[in-house]
Amino acid sequence: MSDAEDDGGDDGYEPFEDYEPEEYEEPELNDGGIGPSVPGGIAVLPGGERDDMEDVNEVGVAATGEIKEKVTTPYMTKYEKARILGTRALQISMNAPPLVELDGESDPLAIAMKELKEKMVPLMVRRFLPDGSYEDWHVKDLIVETPKENETR
Repeated sequence: MSDAEDDGGDDGYEPFEDYEPEEYEEPELNDGGIGPSVPGGIAVLPGGERDDMEDVNEVGVAATGEIKEKVTTPYMTKYEKARILGTRALQISMNAPPLVELDGESDPLAIAMKELKEKMVPLMVRRFLPDGSYEDWHVKDLIVETPKENETR
């Protein structure tokens, strides 16, 4: 015999309550559907691990309003490269137009890598600084190092 012999005598009936979920408003995103956009239609990908952006305004300057020279390295990190390639490959797979000439490529990741190699990716990297400000870098301005053939990992 099972442990659940007593079914409670209600034959599994429970009164039904009408439930209507609250209205959901879609957040406004740019055409790529990823992150906020800046003038020029380029999506901004946050590169840091900062979630609170209250003290930072929209133009990439600290709350003091000073425009400074870029202080971070011009080299793209492997994490930024992975995020850029993944984001762009997703956009291409969702029928975004490729920005490079295709030579028979059909894989979105291969197309994204070709765009990155030719510096034609329409994305920006946002790097947060310890003082609460951030720097926006165009992908075309970042130096991408390619791994050498004989290099071990």
